[in-house]
Amino acid sequence: MASRSAARGPNPATEAQPALLLTDPAALARHERLSDEIYGPVSVAVPFSSAEELLAAARRLRGHLTATLFATERDLAQHRELVTVLAGKAGRLILNGVPTGVEVTHAMHHGGPWPATTDPRATSVGTAAILRFARPICYQDFPEASLPEELRDKNPRGILRLVDGRPTREAL
Repeated sequence: MASRSAARGPNPATEAQPALLLTDPAALARHERLSDEIYGPVSVAVPFSSAEELLAAARRLRGHLTATLFATERDLAQHRELVTVLAGKAGRLILNGVPTGVEVTHAMHHGGPWPATTDPRATSVGTAAILRFARPICYQDFPEASLPEELRDKNPRGILRLVDGRPTREAL
């Protein structure tokens, strides 16, 4: 069953209409696409008759950017296993909120397991996003003159480096 909003924005030809899709646990299990991540104003509602049924559905999920729980502290305590399962399925868990308004902060993570992202170790938002474009490489037994400037003992660029676990700009 689907319900669509009758409201229209200022650009109806290019704007998506919000929709709420209602299905049941059996259909959700049969049709994997119902649990795919959707980009846009769409929600899929599935009423479950038991915590076990909900947990089974959560285990079948593939990777998502976010997972939202509407719960109390007591609910969280009673359903720890669900939170654990969702933590393995999403890059960001949201409690009693909606996954909008991504703020660029040191703590922000906007990624998740496949297929939500191609690299679950990185984020596409936040200060750590630069790591998506970095690839570690090791220069073993290279002479000083053959190393990139950033790796030379004298640190000619004066960049901040991590040496023996300590940040420093000093020459070695």
